[in-house]
Order: sequence, then C-alpha cells, then structure tokens
Amino acid sequence: MEQPLRILVVLPLYGGSLPIGRYCAAALGDLGHVVDVFEAPAFYEAHTALRKLRVNENRVEQLEASFLNLLGQAVYARVEHFQPDLVLALAQAPMSRQLLQRLRKDGIPSAMWFVEDYRIFSYWRVFAPLYDFFFVIQKEPFLSLLKDAGVANAMYLPMAALPEFHKKLELTPAQRHEYGSDLSFLGAGYPNRRVAFRALLHRDFKIWGSDWEGDALLASRVQRGGARTSAEESVLIYNAAKININLHSSLKADSIVSDGDFVNPRTFELAAMEAFQLVDRRSLMPELFCLEGDKAELAVFSSPEEMEQAIDFYLAHPQEREAVAKRGRERVLKEHTYQHRMRAMLDFIRARRTDWPTPRATYEWPKELSAEMRKDIAALLIRLGLPEQASFDDVIARLRSQSGELDSLEAGLLFLDEWRKQYS
Repeated sequence: MEQPLRILVVLPLYGGSLPIGRYCAAALGDLGHVVDVFEAPAFYEAHTALRKLRVNENRVEQLEASFLNLLGQAVYARVEHFQPDLVLALAQAPMSRQLLQRLRKDGIPSAMWFVEDYRIFSYWRVFAPLYDFFFVIQKEPFLSLLKDAGVANAMYLPMAALPEFHKKLELTPAQRHEYGSDLSFLGAGYPNRRVAFRALLHRDFKIWGSDWEGDALLASRVQRGGARTSAEESVLIYNAAKININLHSSLKADSIVSDGDFVNPRTFELAAMEAFQLVDRRSLMPELFCLEGDKAELAVFSSPEEMEQAIDFYLAHPQEREAVAKRGRERVLKEHTYQHRMRAMLDFIRARRTDWPTPRATYEWPKELSAEMRKDIAALLIRLGLPEQASFDDVIARLRSQSGELDSLEAGLLFLDEWRKQYS
C-alpha cells in the first residue's frame, strides 16, 4: 500500500449522516490509514441547551453561530495535534467558514461527503466552494451547479454499506418475537410514507423510527411510540422482517413514489445483510444494481399498486425473496462497501493533487526495545487497527478513545505518556 494517510473525520452533531461518518472512519482504518475522529455529538446537548434560553430568536441564532465557531476552533485544535493529511467532514459537520479558510491557508486539504439532497439542503451553496474536494450522492444537474459555484473538484460518490456491521444475523426467538413481522419499515414519517402505509394496515406491519406523531391511523403500527432507533438495533429489525419496505422520502404527500435520483443508504445496508427489501425505483439505481429478470439484485416498484402486488407475490414465494436478497448481498460486497467508497475518494484526491500527501518521516520506535517488546507492540497495533508505521502518539490517542480494561502493555504506555507530559 502507498504511504498510510492521517485522516481526521469530523462528525456532525446529530442526524442521518452521523453513523455514516463512523462507517467512513472504520473503512479508512480497514484500508490501513491512521484515523482520528472529532466527536461533535459530545457537544450536542450544549448546542440544544441554547434553544432553552428565554431570549429572543435573533439572540439564540447569534449564540448558535458563536457556538459553531467555537466547535470550529476545537476541530482546529485537533488538527494542530493530529496533523492530518486530510480533514474529511460529513454533511452538517461543524465546519465553519473561518476553519475551512484556515485549513486552506495551512495547506491541509478538506473534503466533504455531502450525503444530502441538494434540492432540500441548500447550505451547500455557501460552503461547497470553501472545500478543496466535494463528494455528492447525485449527478446532474448538481455537478454542473457546483462547477458554476466555483467548486473545481466535485465527484459523484453513492452511498454504501459496512459489511462487518451490516450483516446477516441469527436472531433468538425473543428477538424474532419483538422485531419480526411480514412487513417492516424503519425511518422517519415523511408525508409520502404516511399516505402509502395506510394501505398496508390490514397486514402484519411494523413501523420503526421517529416523526410519526399526529397520525392516528398509523399510531397502532408505530413501535415504541416513535422512539429513535440505534444503528445497532436497526440491524436486528432489518434481519427480522420477511419484507423490508424501502420507500425513499418525499415532502409531497401527493407523490408517493418520488422518482428521485440518489439511492439511500438503507438500500445498500439491507442488501449487505441479505435482508429482502422492496424499494422504489430511482434514476441512478440501474447502474448500481441489476433490477430486471432472473438476475435481479433488488425487488423494485414504481407505484403503490406495484408495491402491493410485489408484497403479495414475495410473501407467497420465500425462495424468490432469498434468491434476490442473496444476489443483492453479493453485489454490495463486490462494489458497494464503504471501503470501496473511501478508496475511490482518496484516488480522486491523489489524481488532482499530485504533491499529496506530503512525505513524512517514518516513525521508529526506540532501538533499545527488546525483540519481545517489539513483537508485543506489533500485536497491539494490529489490535488497535493501526498501521505498522503508527507512532507512539497514534497509539496513545487510540488507547484513550477506547473503553474497557487495559492490559499491562497498554497501561504502561499510558503511564509513560503521562510521565512524558509532566517532565517534557
């Protein structure tokens, strides 16, 4: 492999791109890079507390802007300490204008993976030109709009799955009872979904996720009163259903099937788990999955009527469900993992910045270490998911980010770091 990179991944405070940021960090580590994660969610409660102040709206907005600038300074503090080759931000990460300008001045490349619909989330117009690289989940006309806005380096990068997390599970009887159903949906209560799912009330149907308030017809099918569901629990839910309904969101109740372009992460995650799904057609879907004939890797529909017909067919033909789901999983493992996406992202950056990354001196552990100690450190690097070129500081940072009981080597290294800070 080429020189391992040092990559700082900046997570958003909250939202749908938060788990995606964690998947990116895991995939980059799998590729042999040294990854540090800025945990913006740790500041989420402080951010929401500003809304509880008894002051006018203008003042709250000023305070929120100041808070986000403070987070930008905190990100830069991590940059100073970690000295990354790349700062990768996910959509809605706390990357202020001042921070992005400073990174550019310092010659540290910044990239964003904008895993949002550009038509709905228009803040890209302000921030996209400040990034050195901008990755998106839609093609035209978005790519042309970015070019017109002064973004020189934009690339289409569709969503993906993380196979070591999005995987097929053997559920216990208790889990089957809690999560299982003929039909299942996990996601937010967008208008088109509320309308579409009313036609499914006569079926064994469970709805998971938030933002379903105010719909008396669907209330009996919404699980746990619409509580948010963790990424870990979503894997159990997806594995338990005979059919997972995957209806992309739309703000328009009169267009149940929105005929949009980007393919949501749920499509890839379900396929990676070998969980059967019925998904509405998208214009970019045919280049990602085979949709037709006896080689179909997804089961798709183009209207509510087609969805119900497909439900009847696949409930009656479990072997067909299994065959489609198996082919979908094979396609994801071959082409659509986060490892694939992160490799494509880094290749794009390398192709456009030939002097990147800046060569670094290879870190060497003290020569006085015994052969046995070197062997123990090599094993520790593997256990921590670090490349063999990782430095002492990289090891310390990774140890401090993990929980659990320390072994003697780990405790000794942390003690040595404290001693070094006290006497250096």
